[in-house]
Amino acid sequence: MSKHDHELTRKDMKAPDAFQSAAAKAAAWITGKQKNILAGVLGALAVVAIALGVMGWMDSRKSTAGALLYRTLDDADGQISSVPLPGVSVPIFASAEAQYRAVLGRADELRKTYPSTEAAHTAALAAAAANLRLAAWDAAIADYEAYLAKAPPKDSLSFLAVEGIGRAKESKGDLAGALAAFEKLQAQTPARADRAALERARLLAKSGKPDDARKLLQTFPQDFKESQLRSEADTQLAALGGTR
Repeated sequence: MSKHDHELTRKDMKAPDAFQSAAAKAAAWITGKQKNILAGVLGALAVVAIALGVMGWMDSRKSTAGALLYRTLDDADGQISSVPLPGVSVPIFASAEAQYRAVLGRADELRKTYPSTEAAHTAALAAAAANLRLAAWDAAIADYEAYLAKAPPKDSLSFLAVEGIGRAKESKGDLAGALAAFEKLQAQTPARADRAALERARLLAKSGKPDDARKLLQTFPQDFKESQLRSEADTQLAALGGTR
């Protein structure tokens, strides 16, 4: 895979806290960069792949499964170009769709060949991300739910699956289902509670419940005193004709 400052070497991955550290970095990146709905669909597939890759390499039971996961994540970390890119070590794809389908192919192979491994569990999250980008909403939801079904308590990346389900359900037109997902996200993931509250307000307004949306936004500064999203909450409130 390409070498970035935040990537871990295989030696680093052997450290007891390697996965926790990478997962925290992935969560922090997404929290800092998700400033619009489109970014919220997935964050960045390659960044999520960093944390997923660490999890996969922790699965010592199946080295072959780990190798398949590595190739899946290598595709996720690829670049889009219609011409050769000298000096680039990651896979190159002609289009974003080709990249996402390559990730799906690798992930499906891994999940079918080594279904009981941690690497296969991890691949479900990578597959869900790719399906979400391909607008395959039902497939994305199924993959996210498969990940959550096997996730241990306090799993560091489960919030990505919960949020992904919310995005997919909204895209399908299931606003009630999307609201339920973001309510769950707010309740279970304190680090994403402020973002979840804003998404709930947006969905409530979209569902024809502007009064409920305004109530959420009016109490946002008190509920999330340290949030960096307060200006976004103010913007939403103003668009609904509300005041503090």
